[in-house]
Amino acid sequence: MAAPIQTKFFPNLLFFLSVALLLTSAVSAYEFRVGGPRGWTKPTGDELENYNHWATKNRFHVGDSLYFKYENDSVLVVDKNAYKECNTTDPQLKFVDGNTTFRFDRHGYFYFISGKPGHCEAGERLIIRVMVHSEVMPGAAPSSQPGGGSANTESGAALKTTTAASVLMAALGSLFAISLFS
Repeated sequence: MAAPIQTKFFPNLLFFLSVALLLTSAVSAYEFRVGGPRGWTKPTGDELENYNHWATKNRFHVGDSLYFKYENDSVLVVDKNAYKECNTTDPQLKFVDGNTTFRFDRHGYFYFISGKPGHCEAGERLIIRVMVHSEVMPGAAPSSQPGGGSANTESGAALKTTTAASVLMAALGSLFAISLFS
């Protein structure tokens, strides 16, 4: 009776492992909290690092996102020139809800500034480089382990969003076990 189980076992195991590997690589997206517990605020000068210093310690990929928490402020997505000049007049995108998640849909550079007068000039601005998966940046923390804290805080904050993958993996594991012993 062992022979029928073995003939079902290896094809099912191969299928299960293939799907598990595919899900693990496809669903690893991270949400980085900009500014940590303080959120997106005008720097006071007491911070351990600025927003751009924090960004250089992390690796961002397509599918990752930034979470901005703020009050009486805004987040503007701008081009490089508007970033350099702190020009708030013609943003590509403007967020004012106080609770913004921005998902990276391409590789390249993204420029964020505060829309509140004087805040960008005081350092409330951020450049993010979203890398192609095969790129490696020396000294940067891998996106699976964001490094070095958040701007304006001592501790880093990134949330791995793999809940759907975990549920799917459990379901596939159950199907595998059922097919193995049926």
